[in-house]
Amino acid sequence: MNTTIETILNHRSVRAFTEEAVPQADVEIIVEAAQAASTSSFLQAYSIIGITDQEKKKNLAVLAGSQSYVVENGYFFVFCADLYRLEQAAEQHNTNILQTTESTEAYMISLIDAALAAQNAAIAAESMGLGICYIGGIRNNLKQVCELLQTPERVLPLFGMAVGYPKQIEEQKPRLPKELIFHENYYKNDKGNIKEELQRYDQLIADYYLNRTNGKKEMTWTKQVSNTLERSKRLYLNEFVKDRGFLN
Repeated sequence: MNTTIETILNHRSVRAFTEEAVPQADVEIIVEAAQAASTSSFLQAYSIIGITDQEKKKNLAVLAGSQSYVVENGYFFVFCADLYRLEQAAEQHNTNILQTTESTEAYMISLIDAALAAQNAAIAAESMGLGICYIGGIRNNLKQVCELLQTPERVLPLFGMAVGYPKQIEEQKPRLPKELIFHENYYKNDKGNIKEELQRYDQLIADYYLNRTNGKKEMTWTKQVSNTLERSKRLYLNEFVKDRGFLN
């Protein structure tokens, strides 16, 4: 096994960082790694906003649900879907691409491009001994986030990424068994087998939480996702995304 694979397989979210800042040279390497990610049709339909202003980090933390590690980290990135830059490029050739930039396909391309770039950034950061945590909470209040970051129409903040030197590292959460994730040639929809695998995984996760919390937390994976998905959230996003010039 090479070091790249070891880095990937050793991933876990870090939510406690030291006060040490990530050196600017390392920030630039992380961004370069993000830019090296695959991108649909070479569109590069994403942007990354680095947050160094401590007040902005504090505001983002509140908007994201008062998560302390949005403020207390070595560096903070926000990854955005970006179709605005493509329109600026097309304007140079008097080309109208509005029908395309408002399409579902363009929206999906921008989301996928941003996610691929972010994962490259995460692996690069972790390979340098840094820890990372994705922050989806910025979608709780996207209107205010857009105002704070001064993003134009057709630029949509998707998630943040806290990066820094880990103060503490939690035990890695066991992932779903490969039998439930990986299919060959067709989707294997054997409900009996799915139920059996989920029951085994539930026991694994229940043991993980009991050990991690010294018996204070009793929770299975199926119960956790059921509780999470039972409560719908961010239902404003459909209209807000359209207001920002996507999906029209």
